Amino acid sequence: MNRNSAICLLILTGVIWSSGGFIIKLIPWPPLAIAGLRSGFTLIVILLYSKPNTFKFGVNTWAGALCYALMVICFVMGNKMTTAGNVILIQYAAPVYVALFGFSFLGERSTKIDWIAIIIILIGLGCFFLDELTFNELWGNTLALLSGFGFAGLTLFMRKQKNARPIDSVLIGNLLTFLFCVPFYFEGITYEPNHWLLIIFLGTIQLGLAYILYSTAIKHVSALDAIIYPVIEPIFNPMLAFIFVGEAMSSTAQLGGFLVLLGVIGRGVLKEYRLDKKPPLARGGLEK
Repeated sequence: MNRNSAICLLILTGVIWSSGGFIIKLIPWPPLAIAGLRSGFTLIVILLYSKPNTFKFGVNTWAGALCYALMVICFVMGNKMTTAGNVILIQYAAPVYVALFGFSFLGERSTKIDWIAIIIILIGLGCFFLDELTFNELWGNTLALLSGFGFAGLTLFMRKQKNARPIDSVLIGNLLTFLFCVPFYFEGITYEPNHWLLIIFLGTIQLGLAYILYSTAIKHVSALDAIIYPVIEPIFNPMLAFIFVGEAMSSTAQLGGFLVLLGVIGRGVLKEYRLDKKPPLARGGLEK
């Protein structure tokens, strides 16, 4: 697979991920029950797709799995406490963390373009906390930040396994999430078929299929690219939440979201422009 094909998979991944915010809101269950059962179905999908060669996993696999569990649990909880748009746009500050640690951890150096983008993203991130937030909204935004930390960590550790099996971090992460949430399965879950169909979709398609695509693509792009190219998610996610649940973001949050997307998309466009200007042999070793 070459780099351009990998980027197409990342964009498709972002489209699939974008359905998560509003669907979580349509399921009237406790957030940890949703997170755990969703991961249970994802675990089945990943096992059917690619069983591990061994059950002796390395440090990077386990670290990625813990980051994954942090990401999905905080994402679901955040969506129950603040708007879906806030959660996804705050989570997409993850490129900041990847850029900060990418060189020391992976040897992938951040450029001036990356750091300009990071400054814009951080200013945008601050806008989300300038509103007069309720207690729940403040905690929802904070959980979204933690979800972003998890997303960045997962990306770094999966990229570290580019020559091995990055999908194993997703597999173990879903197992950990499912087991952690077991105590919350016995209260608040209803048995309407439509709610179960939604949770099955979240587990099999929105997470399962999406992470199969993501783990395939991440072997052929940098960690920062793997964060940035699924950017269609924070564009579609608030739109779908508004269409299906009538949820709107505040004007300050919209400004923050615009700055986050400006930093992310602007960086991607400029990096691609500079890459196109280089001769083929100077483009690095990511194409395979």
